[in-house]
Amino acid sequence: MKMNSLGLVELSSVASGMQAADIMLKTSEVELVLSRTICSGKYMVMVGGDVAEVQSAVDAAENRLDYSIIDTFVIPNVHPDIFPALSGHTQAGELEALGIIESFSVASLIEGADAAVKAANVRLIEIRLAMALGGKAFCTLTGEVAAVTSAVESGADSISRKGLLVNKVVIAQPRKELLNEMI
Repeated sequence: MKMNSLGLVELSSVASGMQAADIMLKTSEVELVLSRTICSGKYMVMVGGDVAEVQSAVDAAENRLDYSIIDTFVIPNVHPDIFPALSGHTQAGELEALGIIESFSVASLIEGADAAVKAANVRLIEIRLAMALGGKAFCTLTGEVAAVTSAVESGADSISRKGLLVNKVVIAQPRKELLNEMI
C-alpha cells in the first residue's frame, strides 16, 4: 500500500483509543502506523494510505467518538522524512543549526513538523511523541541557520493555529554533545 497520506486521532481515553483503531481499520483501506497509549493517560492512533481512505478513517473515528477526541489531522502528501523521524531511524549527520518545536498535542506537532520540513531545506532529526513528556511532543531538525529559522517559524505557525504551541527555539551553533542527548 502506498502511504502518501497520514492521519491521526488523539484521544483522552485508552478504551476509546482502542475502539478508534478498530473503527478506522474496519472503515477504510488504511495501514496501521501506530496505535498506543501516550502520557497522561491518552491514546493515539495513526494510519497511512491514500488520502481519501485516510480521511474516511479519521472522519469515522471522529463521528463515533467525538466525546473523547483531543485532536486529529489528515496530512495529504506527507513529507517522506516524517516516517523515519517518528520511528527514530534518522541519520542526523552533522549537526548544524538546531531547531526545536514543542507542542501540547501529538497531532499538532506532527502537522507542524510536516510544515517545517516542507518550508525549508532542513533535515528532520526526531519526532518524540508524548512518552515521558506529560502528553507533550517535540521535534528537532537541523540545517543552515536561515533554513532552520524558516522551518521552525512555519512549523510553529501551524501549531499556533490550534493554540497548542509550547515553545520554539533555534540554536545557531549547538554543541555537538546535544546530538547525543537527542537520539
